[in-house]
Amino acid sequence: MDIDTITSNLAHALVQRNLRVVFAESCTAGLVAATLARVPGISEYLCGSAVVYRDQTKLEWLGVSEADLETDTAVSEAITRQMAIGAIKKTSEADYAVSITGHLGPDAPADMDGVIFIGLAHRSGGGVPVNSVQRLQLTTQARHERQMEAVGLLMQLLLDRVTSNPVSAPAPAMVSGEPSNGSIDEITIV
Repeated sequence: MDIDTITSNLAHALVQRNLRVVFAESCTAGLVAATLARVPGISEYLCGSAVVYRDQTKLEWLGVSEADLETDTAVSEAITRQMAIGAIKKTSEADYAVSITGHLGPDAPADMDGVIFIGLAHRSGGGVPVNSVQRLQLTTQARHERQMEAVGLLMQLLLDRVTSNPVSAPAPAMVSGEPSNGSIDEITIV
C-alpha cells in the first residue's frame, strides 16, 4: 500500500473512532505530522508533533533519561519508549502518542545503519499504557527515501493499532510516570 493510501486510511480511522494523536519525531524531523496534515480536516485529530532531533531537546521537551541517552543512545528501545510517554504526558488531549528515532545515514554505525525504533503509547484510565516499541530495518538507501519509508511504516503501525485496539480496550503494560519494562519486537522489512 502506498503512503497516501495508508495516510488516508489512518485519518479515516482516527475520525471514525474520534481519536487524537501526537507524535515525537527525531529522524523524520516532522515529516510524519506533515504527511498526516495533508489530509483535509485532520486538525481535529492531529494534536501536533515534537521534533526532537537533538538529545538536549529530547531531555528538555519530553523528559527522557539523560543516563539512558548516555548508555543506550538516542536510537534505542528505552529512549523511544520514553519519547512516547513524554509526548502523551505533555499532550492532555491525545489518545495516542507515537515516537520515532533512528539512524538514516550516511554516517551511521554499520550495525545500526537504516535501523529505526517506533514507540506507541495510548491513554486509558489513570495510567499511560505502553503498547509496544518496534525495531525495524529500512530497505532503502538514500536519506530522503529512508525518511519516507519510516513515515510509511509508522503510519501503518499506528493504523493497525488504532483499528485493532481501541483506546477503551485494556492495555498490556501499564506505567505511571516511569517507562515500563515491556518487550521489544524486531521486524525486518524486505
